[in-house]
Amino acid sequence: MDGFRTTETDIHVEYMRQALALARRAEGRTSPNPPVGALIVAQGQIVGEGYHPKAGDPHAEIFALRAAGDNARGADAYVTLEPCSHQGRTGPCCDALIAAGIRRVFIGICDPNPLVNGRGIKRLRAAGVEVAAGILGEECRYLCAPFIKHVLSGRPLVILKSGITLDGKTATSTGASQWITGPESRAHVHHVRNRVDAIMVGIGTVNADNPRLTTRLEHGKGRDPVRVVLDSSLRIDPGSALLQHDSPAPTLIFTSSRADREREQHLNTCPGVEVIRVPHTSEGRVALDAVLDVMGQRDIQSVLVEGGAELNQELLQNKLVDRIMLYVAPKLLGGSDGCGIFKGKGPHNLNAAQPLHNLKVQTIGADILIEGEVHPCLPV
Repeated sequence: MDGFRTTETDIHVEYMRQALALARRAEGRTSPNPPVGALIVAQGQIVGEGYHPKAGDPHAEIFALRAAGDNARGADAYVTLEPCSHQGRTGPCCDALIAAGIRRVFIGICDPNPLVNGRGIKRLRAAGVEVAAGILGEECRYLCAPFIKHVLSGRPLVILKSGITLDGKTATSTGASQWITGPESRAHVHHVRNRVDAIMVGIGTVNADNPRLTTRLEHGKGRDPVRVVLDSSLRIDPGSALLQHDSPAPTLIFTSSRADREREQHLNTCPGVEVIRVPHTSEGRVALDAVLDVMGQRDIQSVLVEGGAELNQELLQNKLVDRIMLYVAPKLLGGSDGCGIFKGKGPHNLNAAQPLHNLKVQTIGADILIEGEVHPCLPV
């Protein structure tokens, strides 16, 4: 931990945990910015709090300072991400903290953005403000992973989600999959959709399941993410549910240069639909690298993959998966003819198996949700 001493049992950890809870209020709403929470604490009392609601709005520190007012002088600030030190749509938060008379700043993680990346800490210290970084750093990094991935690679964080039985099946031999997991897991997925920028599926899933790919929470709350469909030959039915229902979220259909131009023109007349041509692989599929590049260029920082076994395999094989979410139901299908998470040739020995890192396990109803990182974002 950089700076003066703090321990995991200190009150500083509890304050940072509260700042993280604030940041999560805007999770999935801040692209291309990260979700950030901030607290101002004076004499053991929280006198100001805030979070960054969306790009273009003030940052978390500014909301917290406004709430604190004169109480900010001589107080401590807790911020989940290093305060910015550059002029963007808003002014530098470092300057605002210094001007308010903040005495100490506790930071979760440093900002990997080249425009910041330690400069905020240096600026604060140069002004006489004490700084400690790394408090609940792993939790802050996990929350900011979509932003970190995007700012370092230009691509979104890829989250592969699937519902499986205990013996690893996603469907029966006839393709029946509704419903492997319980109602609590299915409701939880909609909360996940509410926190990501996009959902991605292949045309096989669209034709087989006719999904809407919307967020359906209680009382109509929630936000629909961008819908992304991979369809190299534009086989999608214009009457598909995801092209017909009313939603403010756009639908991006990625296809290859070989797709029919007339079908492209017709699909582009559907409300909210945009057909995007990208290079194709030797097998004729759309090139996933190119798809992720385009999504990143559009400030999509996170994408939830709800596709089938072929898409899952291609993403994993090309090392494009960052995070896995498996909803495991306490059921056994048995046999060897059901559908698995992946389809295709796997490795010949266990040394080539893909390990998962930073596992998180929780029960959801009768199911178990296992989350792990395939390629953790670099700690900062």
